Amino acid sequence: MSNATSNIVCPHCFAVNRIPSNRLGDKPKCGKCKKPLFTGHPVELNDATFQKFISKNDVPVVVDFWAEWCGPCKMMAPAFAEAAAQLEPNVVLAKLNTEVAQQTAAQFGIRSIPTMIMFKNGREASRQSGALSAPQIIQWARSV
Repeated sequence: MSNATSNIVCPHCFAVNRIPSNRLGDKPKCGKCKKPLFTGHPVELNDATFQKFISKNDVPVVVDFWAEWCGPCKMMAPAFAEAAAQLEPNVVLAKLNTEVAQQTAAQFGIRSIPTMIMFKNGREASRQSGALSAPQIIQWARSV
């Protein structure tokens, strides 16, 4: 098992990196842009980057579907960022503004926001609607 690798998509340039699975916690850097693969912050996604990010990452990706006008979304944003810092490198958190990325939001039938969807190998594994605290986000992500 020691030679197993994980594909990790760079949150900066979206290049796919192969990292030894047992080294994910060693602050790996992107082979292309040399920036950290894990930033401790949610990754901003859009229609162009969404599919590659969720399908090429070997670690689960939790996406927060939100909008600028949504009060509960804005209230949850600091908790989501705090959860990102605690869940990496085992789970990567990302945000998708449903006003900007309407195509992706429609593809996943986002009816209420905030909605979080956990993707594993590009497929929806779980969905949670409504604003949560950081401990609730972390507990939900780890339970899936």
